[in-house]
Order: sequence, then C-alpha cells, then structure tokens
Amino acid sequence: MAPESAPKSAPTLAPMLRLYEDVLANDAEVSLPARPRMIFVVHGAIAMADLALRDAEAFGSESAVTFKAEREGATVWRWELTTDAEGSAVSGTGVASREKLSARLDTMPKGAVLLRGDSVAFPPGGCAYLHRHQGPGIRCLRDGGIRIDTKGHSASYGPGGAWFESGPDPVFAQAADTPTRFIRVMILPMAYLARSSVEYLNEEDKAKPKSQSHKIYVDMPIAIMASPARAGRPMRRLKSS
Repeated sequence: MAPESAPKSAPTLAPMLRLYEDVLANDAEVSLPARPRMIFVVHGAIAMADLALRDAEAFGSESAVTFKAEREGATVWRWELTTDAEGSAVSGTGVASREKLSARLDTMPKGAVLLRGDSVAFPPGGCAYLHRHQGPGIRCLRDGGIRIDTKGHSASYGPGGAWFESGPDPVFAQAADTPTRFIRVMILPMAYLARSSVEYLNEEDKAKPKSQSHKIYVDMPIAIMASPARAGRPMRRLKSS
C-alpha cells in the first residue's frame, strides 16, 4: 500500500494595498465587503448609517459598509488592504469606479499591525527632508504639486496623482510653490499607534524645523492578513478641522 502523501498547504497570498476612485451620482449607492479600508471624501457628500461625511472627511472600518451619495453626488478615494486575489472596483447605477494604484506589500511589518490614514500638508515651497517610514503606503495628492525623489528617480505629481512608498526606501519630498496636501494610508507596526512613523536619515536634519503638518483620520488596529477582515469592528471617523 502506497504511503499517503501529506496534504498540500494553500498558497500564501501576498497582501496588497489598493486605491480606488469612486464617482457617485446623486443617490447612487455602493456596498463593500468586510475588509480593512479608509474612505476619504474628495468632494461632495455621502451618508452611511448614522454618519454623514463631506469634503475632506474620512472614516475607517473593517466591516462591510454601504454608503449613498447625497443630492450633489460625491467623489471618494478608497484604500483597501486585500490579498493579490481580491479587489473591489464597484459598479452600479450612477457609479463609476476605477483602481488608481495597487501595490504588493513586500515590506509589510510582521506581527500586529495598524492601518493609518492621514494627511500631510506643506506650505508653498515646503519640503520633507530625507526620511523613511516604518511601513509601506499609498499616497494621493489632494492639492498643489509635489516632487518625490527616491531610489535614484524623481517623479512629479499634480492633484489626483498617486504613488507608493515602500517604507524602508529613503524619500525626499519637495512641494510646489503653492499650498500642497496629500492623503495617505500606511500599514504600520502596532507599536506606532498614535506615534509618528517618520525617521529622518541625516543627522543635521533632525533638529531643523519641519514645514509639513499632519492630521490623522484613522489609526486602526487590523486583523492579520491570513484573515483580512473581521466583521463587526466599529467604524473610526474623524472630521476635518
């Protein structure tokens, strides 16, 4: 009798961070499966359960969510943590959805992690000195213009432009001569809950005044990617100031 072969283990799917842009006509509705995410209202207004969100407001959740555009319609940016086999561009009457950017998270921290959604604002001509972060993330420019220097290359972005930063790779950012702001979502070690994840790499820059300002929308502990979402988590929401 031939020996039984050991059962094959299921392949491990790489974690992915995806950024979508959803444009909703008035009264259009979107339903999304349970998954770690942040939704940022670029323009217009949406309503969901007992929440109403307008321009520059955001919320985060791991639960399944349904939201509806108010009478003026809405454009939202939606970041989701998935596996490489998943994705959720949405469709429906009055809804246009597209994936702006996705990135495989090869530098995702090990162990307990959190999803942070925040904004970074620069005055005209401001910069972020050479630095790195403690985890990967996708940024999307809301206002102004910015040049990103990393890994020997430079790229410039206008409003709506999106880019990925791995975390460990050093980055220098130069804002245009106009007020500039981007929105980002990063996956960070739990140790950075409510703490800055930035590390300046040149000793002479550490004590210099920093021109950029930050606003945290979501700082949300999330499930390990082997189980990408746990239903029933409360939503985390913060209005703009």
